[in-house]
Amino acid sequence: MASLPELIAQMGRRMFERRLTDISGGNISAREGDTLYITPKYSGSRRHWQLSPEDILSGPLDPAYWQQQPLFSREGKAHLAIYAAFPAAQAVIHAHPFHVLPFCMMSRPIPPVLENTQKFGVIEVVSPAPAHSQELADNIVAGLQGKEERIRQQAAAVLIPYHGIIVAAKDLWAAIDTVERIDWNAWCILAGKWLD
Repeated sequence: MASLPELIAQMGRRMFERRLTDISGGNISAREGDTLYITPKYSGSRRHWQLSPEDILSGPLDPAYWQQQPLFSREGKAHLAIYAAFPAAQAVIHAHPFHVLPFCMMSRPIPPVLENTQKFGVIEVVSPAPAHSQELADNIVAGLQGKEERIRQQAAAVLIPYHGIIVAAKDLWAAIDTVERIDWNAWCILAGKWLD
């Protein structure tokens, strides 16, 4: 069985290949007990998501520790805030999926139009805040409040205005599955406009 760093590296490559994130960023994390594993800063822009397990950062679930780490991912504050607020969350993916980004740009929620996305409900938009800020992390946590059962069952997601999506999930496999389902759901909404 693959270790969490191995899985995180694999997920990053897979997401990039499938246009579930892009060169400009995103980040992937998972926790095991009190240890956080997270992709480093510049995983997209400098590494094009070609990460090895040795590239994945690890350390305690302690914000003070991560504030001292120069390669800590810029949206890492949101990951830490999610883990602190939702004990069932064992993995977090922040991504820029190709078909989701128009909804982020317009600050519009994504309703479930496919059977396989009904379980997630409407993917709502959180209140805007500066990227990489604690305010944005707090807004993301607020947006996920009330979705604890979805996290326990599979995952819950919210949209960040002008930015991307963030998913809190029961494990890494559930997280990437959720990102792709929501991206395909978004594509169907956009493509459906051509059929009207």
